[in-house]
Amino acid sequence: MTELSIIIPAYNEEERLKEPIIKAKQYLDVNFPNYEMILVDDGSTDDTAIIASGIKDLIVLKLPKNQGKGAAVKAGMLHAKGKFRIFSDTDFSTPIYELPKLLNLLKSGIDVAIGSRALNQNLIKEHQPFYREMMGKTFNKIVQLLVVKGISDTQCGFKGFTEKAATTIFSQSKINGFAFDVEIVYLANKLGFSIQEIPVEWYNDERSKVNPITDSIKMILEILKIRNLHN
Repeated sequence: MTELSIIIPAYNEEERLKEPIIKAKQYLDVNFPNYEMILVDDGSTDDTAIIASGIKDLIVLKLPKNQGKGAAVKAGMLHAKGKFRIFSDTDFSTPIYELPKLLNLLKSGIDVAIGSRALNQNLIKEHQPFYREMMGKTFNKIVQLLVVKGISDTQCGFKGFTEKAATTIFSQSKINGFAFDVEIVYLANKLGFSIQEIPVEWYNDERSKVNPITDSIKMILEILKIRNLHN
């Protein structure tokens, strides 16, 4: 059985996906020989899939149309074969060498391991603009109030799951957009899986595709639906 699956959602990432993925694979080849890396192309209109297909031993799944980050991560998680399954953003804003932090939690018996930027601010090496950080903190307060309490950072794109947690949770997830992280944490809690956050190193990438206004509004509308979706 495959020990480790790394899932990477991607949408129109032709300009920045090759270098970080190759660097990540070099690290994994040395430290985790029994692994698979899956890139899920979320209906890109550029050459993301073509470039990804040229990277040795990278599994490429292509969704027929753009559906959202949540849909891409879900497809990757349910396709994966790994005993432990971790998703990361394409740019590896949390560096691949932070992977053992999540794996150690999962191997210790935790079902869902969440990388957090909030638990140790000193590990944020390159900050977002001030307004983005404030919007993120405000979003988290809304999440804590309306959906799930006790998680300081639901939106860091670095999370790990055991095989059972991944297949159970993602088979029931319905949110396709950026608020899918909140739904995943909500489902994990509702289904009785153990969850633990751990501080991770993080670097802001100025080329982020998240629009601070329109995507924030969409995310709030999505989290308002979560409880009703899973009554």
